[in-house]
Amino acid sequence: MAHNMLWAIAAAEGAGAGPDIGKMIGQLLQYGVVGLIVALLILGVLVPRWAMNNLIADKDGWRAAYETERDAHQATRQQLAAAQASAEVATEQGQAMVRLLEEFGHRPQTAPRST
Repeated sequence: MAHNMLWAIAAAEGAGAGPDIGKMIGQLLQYGVVGLIVALLILGVLVPRWAMNNLIADKDGWRAAYETERDAHQATRQQLAAAQASAEVATEQGQAMVRLLEEFGHRPQTAPRST
């Protein structure tokens, strides 16, 4: 079986064309159930258990990384909201201080604007 496939590939390459995949699959299928299983393995329809276990472990790792990143972004958003609230309080206190000083007769000195 394997030498027939190698011969078919060599003949196709010798003719200057690519290998005839349909012909090779047909050769595999002539061997019945075994050929069908091999063809399904080659096409990726059937996957070995070890490969599936690796894919599941990889998926679980990516999911854990996504959840960790999502939690980190949520913490960042909370910190930004707290910083924004703090900045708003500071601005409000500054405006109250300016109004208080104006009531006492002080005029705020403004710096010349640069353009």
